Amino acid sequence: MHKQTVIFQDLGIIDYKTAWDYQEQLLQENVRRKSLVFNQTAEEVRAPDSGISTSLGSARNDADYRLSTEHHLLFVEHSPVYTLGKSGNIENVLINEEMRSAKGIEFFRTNRGGDITFHGPQQIVGYPILDLEKFETDIGKYLRRIEEVSILTLAGYGIEAGRSSGETGVWIDAGIPGKERKICAIGVRSSRWITMHGFALNVNTDLSHFNFIIPCGIQNKQVTSIEKELGHKVDFDEAKKKVKRNFEKVFDVELVDATR
Repeated sequence: MHKQTVIFQDLGIIDYKTAWDYQEQLLQENVRRKSLVFNQTAEEVRAPDSGISTSLGSARNDADYRLSTEHHLLFVEHSPVYTLGKSGNIENVLINEEMRSAKGIEFFRTNRGGDITFHGPQQIVGYPILDLEKFETDIGKYLRRIEEVSILTLAGYGIEAGRSSGETGVWIDAGIPGKERKICAIGVRSSRWITMHGFALNVNTDLSHFNFIIPCGIQNKQVTSIEKELGHKVDFDEAKKKVKRNFEKVFDVELVDATR
């Protein structure tokens, strides 16, 4: 049985808004394709969704459906930016606009889940645009898979990481009070079971930027990176290769590189 393919693009260093717009473009194209297969009008497909929607129904040609939507995985390295999730608390931003501008850090309110986080150089940001109806229509399982990609990647560096009960993301020493530290943040959106946004794994990231926010809205817990845990910088391109391999393993897919 052939594995599903995922179109991979490494967009390099790119500003947040440009990457967000591109994700939206890919998501909406997949939604449009679903509308054709399900014989629905564009108006019906674009009806307000709850972020976690139900199946579109069974009025479809299954062969056509398998060929309709495309899976994508985007890698980016953002210029410095704080992003706030749709249910996030602005009070978790501890820096005023003037100071933020002086530091050259952008700010965006987004439509993803989660609270406040930072993206910047030497951080692997992955944006999967997947049709979960071709995997499992379960957002919880999807999030656990995203976490597993980073857990396996970190294990490849000899770093033991895992999950923290009730808190999405990847943690080190999650069960030791006072030592908990987050190394990968996750926040997603789903529309008609098409995903966007994703994960941010700190590799050689400048962690000082996290001092001006309450990361993910979680008080009294630290943020860390591969560099900090190992005590030295690691090869960023090699880290991306590890994430790609583990993504293929966890999702049982084949990445097809379309990077230009």
